[in-house]
Amino acid sequence: MPHIVLLGDSVFDNAAYVPGGPEVVQQLRAILPPGWRATLSARDGASIADLPDQLQKLPAGSSHLVVSIGGNDALGEAALLDAGVTSMAEALELMTRVRERFQSAYTRMLDRLLKTHLSIAVATIYEPRFPEPARRRVAATALAALNDIVTRQAFARHIDLIDLRIICDQDADFANAIEPSVHGGAKIARAILDFAVLPGVATSRAFAGATR
Repeated sequence: MPHIVLLGDSVFDNAAYVPGGPEVVQQLRAILPPGWRATLSARDGASIADLPDQLQKLPAGSSHLVVSIGGNDALGEAALLDAGVTSMAEALELMTRVRERFQSAYTRMLDRLLKTHLSIAVATIYEPRFPEPARRRVAATALAALNDIVTRQAFARHIDLIDLRIICDQDADFANAIEPSVHGGAKIARAILDFAVLPGVATSRAFAGATR
C-alpha cells in the first residue's frame, strides 16, 4: 500500500492558518487513489535541523517522502534584507555567507534523506506575499540564491523537485505572507499527487522530474 509522508514545516502543517478549511494533508487524502495513504509528519516552525528527528519517526510502510523545508531558515536570515552596505560587492558577500550556511545544512539533509531508499521529492521555497511591493521583490531575489541550492543539489542526486514558486503564484494561494491558503494547499496537494502517482512526468504546473 503506497504511503506518502509529508515532512518539513508549515507549508504542509498549515492547519492553524486555514481555520474552517482543509489543511494540505486532508486535501491530499481526498484526491489519492484508493488504497493510498498520507501522513503528516511536518511541523509548523521546523527548520532544516529538525528533519533528522522527523525522519526517525517515519511511520511503518512509508513509500514516498515529500519535503518542504528551508523557509524558516531563510526567515532566520531576514535581517540581511535591512543590512546597511556601502557597495554591491558587500551586499553580495553577505548573501554569499548566508548561501554557504544554507548549502551546508541542506546538502547534509538531502544525503540523509537518500539513506531511506524511498521515493523522494523536495520543494523549493515559495516567494512570500509581503504587503510591501518593494520588500516582496527583494525577498524573491534573495530567495533565488537559496532556491538555486535546492534545485542544483536535488537534481545532482536525482531527487524530484516540486517548484512551489510556480505552483503558488497568486495572492489567493496564501493565507498570509508566508503560509498556504486552502486554495494554495489544493494546488500543492495536486503537485504531490502528480509526483507520487505519475513519476517522471514533468509539468510547469506541478513538478520538475529529475532525470532518471
